[in-house]
Amino acid sequence: MTDNKIATVAVLGTGVLGAQIAFQTAYRGFPVTAYDISDEALEGARERFARLGHTYAAEVEGATPATIEAAQARLHLTTDLAAAAQADLVIEAVPEVLDLKRSTFEKLGALAPASTIFATNSSTLLPSQIGDASGRPDRFLALHFANRVWQFNTAEVMGTAETDPAVFDEVVRFAADIGMVPIELHKEKAGYVLNSLLVPLLNSAIALAAGGYAEVDDIDRTWRIATGAPLGPLQILDIIGLTTPYNILTHGSGADAKLAEWLKENYIDKGLLGVATGQGFYSYA
Repeated sequence: MTDNKIATVAVLGTGVLGAQIAFQTAYRGFPVTAYDISDEALEGARERFARLGHTYAAEVEGATPATIEAAQARLHLTTDLAAAAQADLVIEAVPEVLDLKRSTFEKLGALAPASTIFATNSSTLLPSQIGDASGRPDRFLALHFANRVWQFNTAEVMGTAETDPAVFDEVVRFAADIGMVPIELHKEKAGYVLNSLLVPLLNSAIALAAGGYAEVDDIDRTWRIATGAPLGPLQILDIIGLTTPYNILTHGSGADAKLAEWLKENYIDKGLLGVATGQGFYSYA
């Protein structure tokens, strides 16, 4: 760690990315409170943390049984939002629903010390759409991670016109402290840098599949062969989990709304959510 003022962290939401953010932060030496809404959700989090331990052992250079065990020991799971609110930095990773995010930060604003910094990991919503609900827009910003944070280790930091520059700088330092490459955005942009590039690709792939223009494997194979990329867009969607693109598409209208309905009927309603459930566009043993 550096001389950063952030010493303790809470992550709200222990889904695929929330669990990764919490584990990576703990792995880099920070005590982490991982919050979710039920004991059942936390049981799922324990399973994700156990799997992440195996993944880090296999994929992260320098990871040892001792460092992984130490990371696990720094993770505290809770359903008590008041306990999570006591951290120096609270990172929200709840579902991509504006009203849910706003109500979460409204509760946090009433529970957290005045010094606490709030960050949203929202993929598509702007921090200015959420920050006023916290009651402290000067200590509110976006901190956006990519899936598989230990490998694709960017952390996009995006404030609002009201964000205190000192708070922004503090979060940039924190991102570096946990092994991320901080990407500083100078002003708000829906989708940040990463998703401004990625989402149109993913949506185009969904549209090709939904329209029956080509088979799923051929869509991905075309992208891999033509660009040299290791994964095709539909493979990427399975890793992300299909709930996230579905939620994003429901914010749109017209063609986006039709794609959302296609995803819902063919995948979401059938529990085919991607790698996490063993089947999405592809099946996983």
